[in-house]
Amino acid sequence: MKFSGIVKKNLGRGKKLGFPTANIDAPKEMEDGLYVGLANAKPSLIFVGIAQTFGETKRFAEVYILDFTGDLYDQEIEVEIIRKLRENMKFDSESELVEQMKADELLAREFFTSYNLSN
Repeated sequence: MKFSGIVKKNLGRGKKLGFPTANIDAPKEMEDGLYVGLANAKPSLIFVGIAQTFGETKRFAEVYILDFTGDLYDQEIEVEIIRKLRENMKFDSESELVEQMKADELLAREFFTSYNLSN
């Protein structure tokens, strides 16, 4: 699945947790969960859903582009979903969430060591 959107400012929570994300509207037809994919052709983790751990109510696609530094606010990004890693989860604490995010990032990096980016 492919989709795109304009990056919007949100609370900046991902950056504070060590995982800066580009937030765009999530496609209505897409299942919630965490995915490995590409954003502007760069390896990424893509969370689709409501951030249950923080009691959020708005559904987003939060895109964490691996090894990217920069500002994407008000720019369009193109996202391509490759594979679902897991369902959306609610964590009991911020530190529990961060530990899972670190594990998710390791899985994504492993995945991309064998994925041909020119597909």
